[in-house]
Amino acid sequence: MIVGLAIPSNFIPAMEKGFKEAANSGSLIGHPVEHLRVVLTNVASHSVDSSELAFKLAAIYAFKQCYTAARPEILEPVMMVELKVPTEFQGTVAGDINKRKGVIVRNDHDGDDSVITAHVPPNNMLGYSTSLRSMTQGKGEFTMEYKEHSAVSNDVQTQLVNTYKGTKPIE
Repeated sequence: MIVGLAIPSNFIPAMEKGFKEAANSGSLIGHPVEHLRVVLTNVASHSVDSSELAFKLAAIYAFKQCYTAARPEILEPVMMVELKVPTEFQGTVAGDINKRKGVIVRNDHDGDDSVITAHVPPNNMLGYSTSLRSMTQGKGEFTMEYKEHSAVSNDVQTQLVNTYKGTKPIE
């Protein structure tokens, strides 16, 4: 959105490269930043001191300033899990889903079986088929499909940031 010739046109790609480089490894935990829009509204150049490197570094610095002020959130994938278990094991299975930070969104009956639908982070579902077999004497089954990305809780975000920055996690 720059008006006029406030910046020589050859510096604009350098600034774009700087923003992309900074967004590719966000300073929160080092992962790429998504859902981002950058609008350049004002810039000044000097015929002696201006260079492509100077504009690239200025873009990186501007990104880091705005990134911190925007209060970024860490997102994690969420899976929609549908479980079909005998009704007698419904409470045990629902409790296990809750322990795995799942949110039960529906609980229906299909004959002698309970059909539980939940949203669960996939990281918490590792080894779930073995656990489900153990809880249901081999009679339970489940399917899992991607639903969305959602923000992690504040305590998880703090722990991830501290781990990334090399500090001791908060207990």
